[in-house]
Amino acid sequence: MDAALLAEFLRIRRAALSPGEVGLPAAGRRRTPGLRREEVAALAGISTDYYTRLEQRRATAVPSEAVLRSLARALRLSRDERDHLYRLTGHPVPARQTDDQHVAPALLSVLNALTDIPAQVMTDLGETLVQNNLARAVFGPNTGGGPEATFIYHWFREPAARAGYPVEDHAAESRALVADLRAAVARRGDAHAQLLVTRLLAESPEFAALWKLHDVAVLRRREKRIRHPEVGLLEFDCQFLVDEARSHILALFSPLPGTATTERLTLLALAQAHDPLGSTTR
Repeated sequence: MDAALLAEFLRIRRAALSPGEVGLPAAGRRRTPGLRREEVAALAGISTDYYTRLEQRRATAVPSEAVLRSLARALRLSRDERDHLYRLTGHPVPARQTDDQHVAPALLSVLNALTDIPAQVMTDLGETLVQNNLARAVFGPNTGGGPEATFIYHWFREPAARAGYPVEDHAAESRALVADLRAAVARRGDAHAQLLVTRLLAESPEFAALWKLHDVAVLRRREKRIRHPEVGLLEFDCQFLVDEARSHILALFSPLPGTATTERLTLLALAQAHDPLGSTTR
């Protein structure tokens, strides 16, 4: 790891960002341009002390790939800048043909601007990468990586994943998820997608039965109902906007007209107002 160049790169990229670019309020005067160290650390989900040690060349261990992914998002790095960050730390650069963990800065900017509805960026396999505050409040923060991090894996393997959905919606949700996954697997044709299907076929008889139907349908728009433990039933018109490479999806959850969802989202937003940075996601 080239600690000196890494420290300089992090400082320069931090100084180049304004609070507004990452969805933070620009309150108070700042002695230096850009974000504060604690703001970058919070956005990346690491401790301020650890991030400070990286900038001051005092870190004793090489940052993990998970930390690098989070730093790349927090600092709004382009793919080229992200690759440079990996090289400075001695990590292999992710292959661009199969890497779907890097979220484009432009997509992150759109997500930051969406403050009145839940929104999140997902892979086409259903792994949530970044959420806004309302999405975290509605769906909970995403954690981890690999097959176990995808929503479809949780849906078929963990009964608790269905607790927030009306029972009468379960069958339709299952079938829609499987049909969308089949389209994604055929489109991608990579080991990551195949591993997810293999795990589900082996571990979920319900998934195996639906997989045999060969339903194929890409999720583009649908209605969704969530029973939130604090505010009650939320009803959404869900739209899924796909990027040019079809590897990332911006999922938008707009309140259905004629329901109490808007008022209930306002209550959730007020509950989160004390924490403008929100929870950390990967």
